[in-house]
Amino acid sequence: MNTQPATNEVLLDPSLKLRPAQWADLDGVAQLILDVCTSDGDPTVAVTPGDLAREWKNEGFTLERDAWVVTTPEGRIVGYEEFVNRHVNAVFQGDGYVHIDFHGLGIGTTMMRILEERAREQMKLAEPDLRVYIRNAMAIGDIVAREMHEHEGYHAIRFSWRMEIKLDNPPPAPVFPDGIELRPFVLEEHNRAVFEAHEEAFSDHWGHTPGTYEKWQHRMTNREDFDPSLWHIAWDGDQIAGYSLCRYRMDIGWVGTLGVRRAWRKRGLGEALLLHSFGEFYKRSKDVIGLGVDASNPTGATRLYQKAGMKIAAEYVIYEKELRSGRDPEEQE
Repeated sequence: MNTQPATNEVLLDPSLKLRPAQWADLDGVAQLILDVCTSDGDPTVAVTPGDLAREWKNEGFTLERDAWVVTTPEGRIVGYEEFVNRHVNAVFQGDGYVHIDFHGLGIGTTMMRILEERAREQMKLAEPDLRVYIRNAMAIGDIVAREMHEHEGYHAIRFSWRMEIKLDNPPPAPVFPDGIELRPFVLEEHNRAVFEAHEEAFSDHWGHTPGTYEKWQHRMTNREDFDPSLWHIAWDGDQIAGYSLCRYRMDIGWVGTLGVRRAWRKRGLGEALLLHSFGEFYKRSKDVIGLGVDASNPTGATRLYQKAGMKIAAEYVIYEKELRSGRDPEEQE
């Protein structure tokens, strides 16, 4: 396949160049993402070069086909876009960044159109009755990106929050439901069971698509910064009732995924896991703790986090462009 972008390059300022991404671009792209997130007011959502490399190694992701950069004559990377085929060749996700000093030069629109070209190519492999769409997320206050998306036929469909707490004192001690106990996480023995519990716990969450154990391992445990002591698993006998999978992110504590299986909900387990996670970070001298959550979470997570003292630190909006109507692909197994 020809990976050289062509049809959209006329939109760019003639001093700039759009080309497929290369591994040599890794540090430059990570720096761009940090610069953009910082200018948007939330550097905690940026990625390290290691995080980005892991994304580029995801199954099904081919760097020279699924990512693009825009460079200056000096070779500086000032734009980046990536395409992710999230599910059944019908659920697509973009992730784009334009350096604030280079707005108004056609970078964003050019990258959005090459993203759509890539999606329309991939959707030829989807089942013909499936709805096909692209979703992109951005900071709520990024008016430039929002207007650009609306001009390109996208519309806002959902909001998410990054929530945060600053602990000045140890958090309250968690109270776990009767019969529930925490046990040390043993990677070789417990990882698949946690994956299966996660798939069940998040199956009713908006935007969830079925995952595979191999992708789970790549994203969650096959990473240099994986710390099993920050994975807090609640057991009821031989069954996982809930879990809080934590790590460090941009020098703060991060509750990456917190879930409670349906049979154990409405008993205070989520709150207990959250407070336990706070306490473990506090012991490690991390007094700022964050997480991300769907603002319309159906299981009451936002209320739980607010009850625990977390505040909204940043808000994001998700835009969608439908490329074809049809049956909901998120229900595809």
